Amino acid sequence: MSLTSVYIASPEAANGRNVVAYGVVSALAGQYKTAVFRPAACKKETFTDVLLGASTAGQSREQAVGVCPCAAREDKEGARGDIVRAYSAAVAAADPEAVVVVGTDKSDVFDPAAFDFNAAVAADLKAPVFLAVCGLNRDAKQVKATVEACAKSVTDAAQTVAGVFVTGCADEKSSDVKDALAEFPAPVWTVPAHDCGTEDEAKAALSDFESHAPAAQILAALNQDFAQPTTPYAFQSDLLNKAKAAKKTIVLPEGSEDRIIKAADYLLERDIVNLIIVGEKTQILARGKELGLNNLEKASFQSMDDEEVLAPMTEKLCELRAKKGMTPEQARKQLTDASYFGTMLVVLGKADGLVSGSINSTANTVRPALQVIKTKPGQKLVSGAFLMCFKDHVAVFADCAINLNPNAEQLAEIAIQSAETAKAFGIDPKVGMLSYSTLGSGKGPDVDLVEEAASIVKQQAPDLPVVGSIQFDAAWSPVVASTKAKGNDVAGHVNVFVFPDLCAGNIGYKAVQRSSGALAIGPVLQGLNKPVNDLSRGANVEDIINTVALTAVTAQ
Repeated sequence: MSLTSVYIASPEAANGRNVVAYGVVSALAGQYKTAVFRPAACKKETFTDVLLGASTAGQSREQAVGVCPCAAREDKEGARGDIVRAYSAAVAAADPEAVVVVGTDKSDVFDPAAFDFNAAVAADLKAPVFLAVCGLNRDAKQVKATVEACAKSVTDAAQTVAGVFVTGCADEKSSDVKDALAEFPAPVWTVPAHDCGTEDEAKAALSDFESHAPAAQILAALNQDFAQPTTPYAFQSDLLNKAKAAKKTIVLPEGSEDRIIKAADYLLERDIVNLIIVGEKTQILARGKELGLNNLEKASFQSMDDEEVLAPMTEKLCELRAKKGMTPEQARKQLTDASYFGTMLVVLGKADGLVSGSINSTANTVRPALQVIKTKPGQKLVSGAFLMCFKDHVAVFADCAINLNPNAEQLAEIAIQSAETAKAFGIDPKVGMLSYSTLGSGKGPDVDLVEEAASIVKQQAPDLPVVGSIQFDAAWSPVVASTKAKGNDVAGHVNVFVFPDLCAGNIGYKAVQRSSGALAIGPVLQGLNKPVNDLSRGANVEDIINTVALTAVTAQ
């Protein structure tokens, strides 16, 4: 069965929230193997242990907690990544049927962004939200306004409110509150005030909670299909999980670069991929110790002077480049280039893919792959796509890295390659062939080229949804599409954006990345027989981790 999850968030996060959390855990535990997760909880607080006592997944406290509240308050972006990784590990360890995520606790330190943080984490964890709003010292109108403000924060984070608990609400006040929230598009329950900090208090409050919010109603509220966002943090976590499941071997030719070995240490610690690091083992391990890295010994190391590898590598390279007249002497000289050496490890079957480019140009990474790995059967070119992770979804932008001025046939091939990349990462592709014209609104040779490319895509991949020519706004926005491309089912829903040339593509992805805050992962080099992916020379450690993971995924 699929995992049932819910995130309990409260603007107060005091005892009323605790009653709801304990009650919801108990309701789900009566039906499912239920786990508890706390995105941010202090080591000194004890209510997490109370919740674990009501759960049925057999977790330890360490498995149930993401980060400390100070980390969440001081570095929210960093904490979100850590929380998603901890959540994934908790689910993998406990293998539950349901998870109740209980948001941050009340704090003596005021954090004006705390509730928005909880809403964002709910989106990251793909958990619809139960709001717990305190009714003490609020009349029905004030309760309604508070619920609406909280619901807007949840909606702005691209998540859904699945139900509302108004806590501290005496029975005589309940009807007024329910009347005020009668049009709210989710169930509303009212719960009287109870102390709920200890296990005894929680058990004492449970029967009253159940009489006001029956388990059947709670289960029914969660037993529906919620449209779930894919946030950048969720996508990165899914990417690492898919890579770990694939467990491919990736070669890293740039073993002398600190960023490379830091990324390698992270990946090896979590057993995400097998790695071959090109370079001298003793030197790399010594540098790793200086950097405080503890997992590099789990990698395989390949010296470029190893004759047992060089001899067959030289022979194979001469065979592959025979038409170019390559001699053993020339091959040996070529193999002094770490990118070439690493690429040949892939050719010889010692690795499933390669990641390079942190200190080498794109040309130095791509040229060896084109010469000895070559393109897939039936494909004539290699193109570069970026996975663009927006607040609530992931899109593919191409070609942003390789082809300067593709003709119509090449542009069509880029579109089909990019759609396949989308599928590899769980995206149902809807392709937009971009131009300054939408379905004939503009004229000119550039428009003609894009429309011809769109026609070729429809001929070669008749089941692939594609629209073109189309302007970016009409491809992106359903509202704009309803005017500019009325009646077209793909317009306004495009998630694979094919730019007409490299200039537009490179400018486009960087403009969107920098202005919107979207996370750009890539480029993914499309069309090669084996995955070889290029890093920007400005790549940080996280970029390298993501690129290695996506290389492992595309090697499946």
